[in-house]
Amino acid sequence: MNIGEIARRAGVSRSTVSYVLSGKRTVSEATRQRIQAVIDELDYRPNASARALKEGRTRTLGLVIPPASQRLTDMQLGFVASVVEAAARHDLDVLLSPSGGDHDRSFERIVAGRRVDGVVLMEIRLADDRVTRLAKVGLPFVTIGRTAEPHGMSWIDIDYAGLIARCVHHLADLGHRHVALVNRSAELVASGYGPSHRALAGFRAAVAERGLVGVDVCCGDDAASGEACVDQLLATHPQLTAMATINEAALPGVQRALAGAGLAVPGDFSVTGVAAQHWAEDFSPPLTAADVPMRDMGTEAVALLLEIIAAPDAVPRHRLYSPPVSLRSSTGPARPR
Repeated sequence: MNIGEIARRAGVSRSTVSYVLSGKRTVSEATRQRIQAVIDELDYRPNASARALKEGRTRTLGLVIPPASQRLTDMQLGFVASVVEAAARHDLDVLLSPSGGDHDRSFERIVAGRRVDGVVLMEIRLADDRVTRLAKVGLPFVTIGRTAEPHGMSWIDIDYAGLIARCVHHLADLGHRHVALVNRSAELVASGYGPSHRALAGFRAAVAERGLVGVDVCCGDDAASGEACVDQLLATHPQLTAMATINEAALPGVQRALAGAGLAVPGDFSVTGVAAQHWAEDFSPPLTAADVPMRDMGTEAVALLLEIIAAPDAVPRHRLYSPPVSLRSSTGPARPR
């Protein structure tokens, strides 16, 4: 059933039916009642486009993700899934848009074309032109992550500085004196990627507070890079007995490198960090880690965005997640090397 059939049965034009459905123009009460009677008789339900026309909205949210050329990490995929699921519960569609490099045109089409009612923006830099652009045009948005100066914007984030510091304190309490931070890639760090910079700040602060010897390295987001990174660390810093990381995709390689060096975990070497629960539980032995609540964060980001869409002048809100470090089996007392 469509608008044309309703118009034919009610003896009016298609445009008149559209005016009744959208409320955009005044239609005489007698005509409106006649059209409504046909709608009720046919049990017609306007499709998403008609509802959007009536509400003045697209009923679509934009989710801006890393470039399609990059393989998304498990944590990033978790955020994508949680946002899509949360939107679906509100009968909303999600338009995925990669950004960065050659994909900036996709982001600009979302912004300039008003193809969405609001945007959830992932992978935030400390200075992020995308945030500036969204704020300038007045398109409602929420970020997963935050800029260096996040005042005046709504965001959801993980306390990477606090969590990595907590991991370092845990290692220090176990007697470890030489510890490493395995960060994300050098390219991400150079771009001002917020989690990398905040994790590094938390690591350095905790190392200084506990009087430890700390070394920090960048590592690509894959197992091969993780293996090469740890091989290099062990070769250049033989006193290391522990490491913390926010690079979950490198963990399988970390595991291989330690096994290849004949180091038992946690007997000879302890590993901890911030990761999605999936990666933590798949590590051998299971990883002592702060488990990132991806589902909760995506759900809250959507709820916050819907609040902003409904009340654009509302005071910006934010939420900084600081989950507990789950003590599993990958950390233990330091053993002199």
